[in-house]
Amino acid sequence: MHFARLLHLVDSAIPTGSFAYSYGLESSVTFGLVRPGAELRHYLYSFLQQAASLELPFLLSCSHHASLDAGLLPIAEEYDALLLVPALHRASLTQAKNWLRLLESFYPAADLAAIGAWHAGADLPLHFVPAIGLSLTRLEFSAHEVQTMYLHMALRDQISAAIRLGVIGPMEGHRLQHDFYTVFDELLTQYAGRGYQQATRSAFLLDTAQTFHDDIYSKLFQN
Repeated sequence: MHFARLLHLVDSAIPTGSFAYSYGLESSVTFGLVRPGAELRHYLYSFLQQAASLELPFLLSCSHHASLDAGLLPIAEEYDALLLVPALHRASLTQAKNWLRLLESFYPAADLAAIGAWHAGADLPLHFVPAIGLSLTRLEFSAHEVQTMYLHMALRDQISAAIRLGVIGPMEGHRLQHDFYTVFDELLTQYAGRGYQQATRSAFLLDTAQTFHDDIYSKLFQN
């Protein structure tokens, strides 16, 4: 049942709001930075590499402070400082709120509301990635499970966005997602053991594309 519950939490139908965001893919396609074929594959690899180098270290560090001790303070401050794109900053807060509210309804005995209360008491925003790491650790999921789950969600949402943008078809999209799972072991081996002090951004062009999103005349996604 532990595995079944994890499968439920990675279901794309879970209403955390991630389906509403393209994280820069829409603007990258609109402005000609990404086209179908090899360019999309390169984009997805860069996206996953940055997700691994930036987010996995924070997920690991949060797993050591799920009791909400003082050691969480620099982690929360550092993550907030690293979200440089204003639209992504807002999206992270919205998804964290949705995620925590949903899990509180699933697991009322776990006192997950304490996570939001701690951040409010520290006058720090609660972001999506720390919310995932803290809540799932309190629910006794391992750091490895949480990190793998996060990479799956990141890839799934990008493939879903590419399909809805018409960059690829559903069959091609899911074949591409299947192929990219071979990359997970490489990324987990390289980044899963790092703490938040070693988190790095590795795809600055993606950050630039994300800032262009507001300039699109007609949008299918938020940023």
